[in-house]
Amino acid sequence: MTPAHTLNLLGVLSESKRIINTHSRHFLALSVIFLLPLSCAIVIYPTLYHPAGAAAPDFVSTGINDTFKFNFPQTLIYILITYLISICALATITYSTFNGFYGRPVNFFPAIKSIIFSFLPLITTALAAKFFICLISLSFVMFIIVILKLVQNLGFVVDYNSSYFIYFCVILAVALGLIMLYFQVIWGLASVIAVTESKWGFEPLWRSAYLVNGMRSVSLSLILVFGGLIGIWVWMATNSVLGFSIVDDWRSWEFVLQTIMSSGFLGFLTLLLLHFTAANTVLYMYCKALHGELAIEIAEEFGREYVSLPFDDAKLPHIVTVISVS
Repeated sequence: MTPAHTLNLLGVLSESKRIINTHSRHFLALSVIFLLPLSCAIVIYPTLYHPAGAAAPDFVSTGINDTFKFNFPQTLIYILITYLISICALATITYSTFNGFYGRPVNFFPAIKSIIFSFLPLITTALAAKFFICLISLSFVMFIIVILKLVQNLGFVVDYNSSYFIYFCVILAVALGLIMLYFQVIWGLASVIAVTESKWGFEPLWRSAYLVNGMRSVSLSLILVFGGLIGIWVWMATNSVLGFSIVDDWRSWEFVLQTIMSSGFLGFLTLLLLHFTAANTVLYMYCKALHGELAIEIAEEFGREYVSLPFDDAKLPHIVTVISVS
């Protein structure tokens, strides 16, 4: 019998690892097709216009506008392609993890087909989240402007170069960052809901805020752990690529070492992205268990599919228990 996990971070990580290991070849194929190119795009693009050892662009002689116009088409194409790949990766891995949790067959072509049904819900949900984020940021900026105008109307002189003003800006930046982190926590399940429940727009945001209630500490821990690891690893991988660009002789041991290091960095970054996406899907299932929704669905799943369930214990639906501690 598969052991039951409590609803905590270790349980989420353990269950996502179990699903990935059970269908390792399937997730490996998805990672190679989607996550590995995404990792390469994240790491390599910052080095294209500013390779190691190259002089900084002379904005005085060339002009900032000319430089911006030169880079804008490539940047726009890069953003569109990267976002498209990330949408495909998110849809396929979420769909596969969701079915793996229930013990359903996890196949390659149905996972690819899920992109068609998940693409518009993911896009509209992302646009809805961006709308709220922009609205909050704009409100924050307007609040700062009102405070500065009020101080000036009271007869005080605002010295924008003073250390007090810098401290004030730092405090406001930290406050804005915490607000953004809060919404990231409560909206963390929105993409999973868009894929698994085919909801779109603002509805996945409200649904995510409802489900994550009671599991916010787990959601926050998941974001901090994987966000920190991915951020550090991207920085290390970017430095590795920058070092790789200054090696001229491909037959030297420096070239071989940089190649091995760059490949290792990209591979581990791909693994982090895979486990983060899978863990977020498992967190969604655990949140449903906390709200009493998962037991009913699993009972319906057994009643509908019990004849065709696999005999391998690792592929059976995972039972989640909710223990209330008074």
